[in-house]
Amino acid sequence: MNKEKFSFYKEHPKTCDPNDFWGQVKRTVNGIPVSQDQIDMIVDAVVTGLDLNQKDFLLDLCCGNGALSSLFFKHCSGGIGVDFSEYLITISNKYFADPPSQTFILQDAIAFCENPVSPHQFTKLVCYGSFSYIEQDRAEKLLCMLRKNFPNLQRIFIGNIPDKDFLPEFYGDRLYIPGIENDPDSPIGIWRTRIEFTSLAKKCGWQPSFHKMPAKYYAAHYRYDVIMT
Repeated sequence: MNKEKFSFYKEHPKTCDPNDFWGQVKRTVNGIPVSQDQIDMIVDAVVTGLDLNQKDFLLDLCCGNGALSSLFFKHCSGGIGVDFSEYLITISNKYFADPPSQTFILQDAIAFCENPVSPHQFTKLVCYGSFSYIEQDRAEKLLCMLRKNFPNLQRIFIGNIPDKDFLPEFYGDRLYIPGIENDPDSPIGIWRTRIEFTSLAKKCGWQPSFHKMPAKYYAAHYRYDVIMT
């Protein structure tokens, strides 16, 4: 991630109200935070896709301010959220932490997975809305480390992946910069077809299946979710 993009993710949340949890993590449409029914759809998709239950302990990579994490954690025995933004982790610890069952760690997600804290405790993992901003080589490294370093990890949910097959429809009459779909530092990050994601997942030892959000979900027309076992 380049310094400009890195700075944006660290500095943008500070421009929002401390209680504007969705604005802080850009879960917005035209700058307006999404409605509660949109959040409910996300939570339902993740809980169902992961088959979360009270026997599970969840790892949320790139957790942001913990607002979504806390909703996921309610459906299992607890979990840990990891993010590289000091400000967002401060927010998460102030408003959403409930130790020892719900804690948040300031660290780069890939660095955490290289040397994870108590890796045997995690049974499920979610990374929602952030995977497309990870460079291709680091994304592959991450999936391989999850396979190698987390022996009890049963299911992974990677949410809100931009679908390259719908790139033309998304841009329509808007300015398209050739190659932007391969740039992790672009506003939407790396777009992948389902075939491309399948290749990436299987290369790292995972079997993917795909999920589409309901049509009323604000990004359903050009994004998909991946569930890996």
